[in-house]
Amino acid sequence: MSLTGTPFLLLSIVLVAVALILPLFLWGRVRGPVVVRNVARVAMLLFAQVTAITLVFVLVNNANNLYDNWSDLLGTGNHVQQAADLGKDGTGGIQVKALPKVHQTFTQADGPGMHSAGGVQVTQLKGRVSSVEAEVYVWLPPQYNDPAYKDKKFPVVELLSGYPGSAKAWFGSLKVHEQLLPLMKSGKVEPFILVSPRTNLIAKVDTGCANIPGAVNADTWLSIDVPKMVTDNFRAQPAPDGWATAGYSAGAHCAAKLAVAHPDRYRAAISLSGYNDPIGERSSLAAQSVQLRRENNPYFILKGYRTPPRVSLYLSGESGDGYQAAAALQQIAKPPTVVHTVLIPRSAGGHSMALWRPQIPTVFTWLSQQLTGQTKGALPQPHWSAGSKRAALASGSASQGGAGRKR
Repeated sequence: MSLTGTPFLLLSIVLVAVALILPLFLWGRVRGPVVVRNVARVAMLLFAQVTAITLVFVLVNNANNLYDNWSDLLGTGNHVQQAADLGKDGTGGIQVKALPKVHQTFTQADGPGMHSAGGVQVTQLKGRVSSVEAEVYVWLPPQYNDPAYKDKKFPVVELLSGYPGSAKAWFGSLKVHEQLLPLMKSGKVEPFILVSPRTNLIAKVDTGCANIPGAVNADTWLSIDVPKMVTDNFRAQPAPDGWATAGYSAGAHCAAKLAVAHPDRYRAAISLSGYNDPIGERSSLAAQSVQLRRENNPYFILKGYRTPPRVSLYLSGESGDGYQAAAALQQIAKPPTVVHTVLIPRSAGGHSMALWRPQIPTVFTWLSQQLTGQTKGALPQPHWSAGSKRAALASGSASQGGAGRKR
């Protein structure tokens, strides 16, 4: 039975109902010695507690897409076949362009939101360079199958989830495709191909989107294997001009890190409540040593360039939860690097989907402007922006207090 499926949700509800009814009918009818009666009554109470906790967990998990399946929850899943040392560029000396085309079979994805806005497709990809095997979800914009666009290649955004988190979360909890569909039809947002690959590749740890020999080659999976598969199977624009990353929480760190580390593969990144230092997620493999933390910290990566990279970053967060990290990057950025920081009011919802979901129209409007070079009017403001000065939120010029603190 699927962890996120309707049958398990209904079973959880039924068990809670049974747990509530049992004591009403059996509490005074239990027979036998005092010890037996007490044990039976305690068992009924424990059953009620367990079923209630289970139902709450199912509801929270379905709302936030934390765990996709039982192996994720139990920590038994491992999507890494091997993790060879692939060198600084993550290719292991392989000429990626010379590799044969990847031909994938896609099926309709199941789960909340997966059938909305034209539907989301899923495939199981075996990464030829990273040796990672995992699912990748793809949503095509409304123009993709329009005969008028049959010769057009489309820009791509890789969507990265937090930790723990499912690759479905962007479509399920954040409803990114449902929010963007009318904006793409109206021309306010570019018709992006949305690609959401699995980022939780090893049980009970966050990969930090890093390449760590002997453990995982998550960077290569996300920045080489997945993009190659997409360009081989869809009319996607070539890198880097047509490619961007977007993430929330741990995925936000990954989005910024991948774009800054690989300006030859990505032109822009969206980071929602992210951090610079991988220690921001203590379960991250990239936080296990000072060297790994520095190598995977977008602040030090950006600071280390002799020639600033041509990459644009949209970084938003509340004070103490992403904003200081964003401001630190803004302070060291030099043209052609663009860093747009936004301070989110504390009343906006905290570190949750409620904070990130309303930002979708804003950040994708910004991203459209970055990739096309055309300004399509002011950025739309999330509905919770009334609590802060609109000009400050729009420009990212809100209070810079604590900007020197890096996470």
